[in-house]
Amino acid sequence: MPIEQHPLQPFLPQNGKILMLGSFPPQKKRWVIDFFYPNFTNDMWRIFGIVFFNNALHFVDTKAKTYRKDAIVDFLNTTGIGIFDTATAVRRLQDNASDKFLEIVTPTDIKALLRKMPQCHTIVTTGQKATDTICHDFNIAQPPIGHYTEFNIDSLELRLYRMPSTSRAYPLAITKKAVFYQQMFNEVL
Repeated sequence: MPIEQHPLQPFLPQNGKILMLGSFPPQKKRWVIDFFYPNFTNDMWRIFGIVFFNNALHFVDTKAKTYRKDAIVDFLNTTGIGIFDTATAVRRLQDNASDKFLEIVTPTDIKALLRKMPQCHTIVTTGQKATDTICHDFNIAQPPIGHYTEFNIDSLELRLYRMPSTSRAYPLAITKKAVFYQQMFNEVL
């Protein structure tokens, strides 16, 4: 199996307070935007629309079947939300986007990301693979979905929130997923 390198640079706003970490992007053939959560069937940007604008389509261009990247980037910069993934290199064990079939070859240097976000106080994982990776790398107890565990990286005190996956393969309605994200954002923003 070939090794796949991460195709995106970390998105780290200067005022970043929250670092959201997924596992790894899907294959490019599934992308509708050149940004994180690029698969049109992934509900991350719809959940952001629900949570912050009470409108699941706020960041969606329904006619073009894509996301409004400029609006997403502006919003993330304004609110101080950084995004990257817990792996910088993977092997896909099957020809799909499932985390279940990702083998992490090179985990992300989370400490290096945090050095670029000195105001960061919260890490949010957006699925089980990302949660497993962070918890393993930093010896953190896994919080239940929708909750957090406090931990330290060097002298930095952080919270790790474990969120439900925004993939439609995860068996929970988008409105129920949005409740978890709403609660977390209410606590950290």
